[in-house]
Amino acid sequence: MGKARPRTLVLDSGALIALERGDERVRALFRVAIASERRVVIPAGVLGQVFRGGSRQVALRALLAAPTVDVPPLDRVLAEGAGMLCARSQTSDVIDACVVLHAQREPSLVLTSDGSDLRRLDPELALELV
Repeated sequence: MGKARPRTLVLDSGALIALERGDERVRALFRVAIASERRVVIPAGVLGQVFRGGSRQVALRALLAAPTVDVPPLDRVLAEGAGMLCARSQTSDVIDACVVLHAQREPSLVLTSDGSDLRRLDPELALELV
């Protein structure tokens, strides 16, 4: 039997902000994820929330350059799904809804600083608070 593929990490803006602030626990999580070839998903809207292109975003740029990091686009299908999820859960943060939808596509762990908002969208979501 082959080696089981580890769960995908889906990041929200809080995880990327923690990385940028030098949070050693978050940096260690990313080092292990990359070394073990774990897929890391940064939804495009999340990246837009934190990316400023400045020279101080060295850690973020390094993470984005890793071979297992994916930045899927916010296309029409995802946008419509996020809107419907917001309507069902009576919330308004489309980017949070995109994070949840990406996490629902495959076995995933969401790294977040805001678990309560994501739980309103999906109470069963696997979360790790950063």
